[in-house]
Amino acid sequence: MTTSPTDGRLLKGELRRQELIEATLQVVAREGVAGVSHRAVAREANQPATAAAYYFKSIDDLLTAALTVCMDQDAERMRRLAESADGSPESLTAFAELLANVMGGPGRLLAEYELYLLAARRPELRTSTGRWLEALAGYALRYTDDPVRVQTFTSVVDGLLLQGLLTDTPPTAAEFEAVLRHVLL
Repeated sequence: MTTSPTDGRLLKGELRRQELIEATLQVVAREGVAGVSHRAVAREANQPATAAAYYFKSIDDLLTAALTVCMDQDAERMRRLAESADGSPESLTAFAELLANVMGGPGRLLAEYELYLLAARRPELRTSTGRWLEALAGYALRYTDDPVRVQTFTSVVDGLLLQGLLTDTPPTAAEFEAVLRHVLL
């Protein structure tokens, strides 16, 4: 089977689009949502000044794509973690280590929360944030079927991550694990 030249162009276009989304996250991490412009994102991605406007007609489209990618990646990571969780205290260790690792390089997490909070103002963005919350709840359901504990867990995880961004010394894996054990076990 031969590949048409169009397939290569489509692949290159998708790669450029992904680079622009990643560049958007870098701009948001550094300057906040207010710093996002088509030019700033294209510059960050080392692409022509018009590239971001070509792939994303508006800044809202760009922010929506960045949020969607983040939430989908995070939700998928949580689903995989939930599949391997067996409801034991030891399974919480892997989750606590993941949280500590995320806090270790807070730039992307900061960008994600900037975009995540944008969904509070823009209901159309809540579909992707809902996938993250559902994945968190799915993890909690490996430990409990109590809806209050599941809700507490999802709130605690978001709260811990957000508070970790607000401190000079983010929580360690052991500190995350102690809280998670308290909530789920």
